[in-house]
Amino acid sequence: MIQRKVGGSIVNISSQASQAALKDHVVYCASKGAVDMLSKTMALELGPYNIRVNTINPTVILTEMGKLGWSDPKKARTMLDKIPLGRFGEVFEVVDAIVYLLSDHSSMINGITLPVDGGFLAT
Repeated sequence: MIQRKVGGSIVNISSQASQAALKDHVVYCASKGAVDMLSKTMALELGPYNIRVNTINPTVILTEMGKLGWSDPKKARTMLDKIPLGRFGEVFEVVDAIVYLLSDHSSMINGITLPVDGGFLAT
């Protein structure tokens, strides 16, 4: 993009676990925290080239893997009790946030982490 002198938008996918420690998830939380900081640093370095970089931080999303990993009601309840909306996310909710950040409607948004988490990080 820099070589072609074309601005644009990059959206990285992280997790709510980048900002809230989850028991038994040390590597996952640490790696997602790294994605957040990578994105912020990229935003700083690429901004002068009119390239925006942001991050989406979803909660559990009901992909096939999400459904499999959180199908145990007891396990699911431990996470759902921490989400004020009381449910896991749907794929389209993450996609909609990504599309927004890729669009010109977010032309002044650069270097943010956007939770798509039903309020998990607010608690």
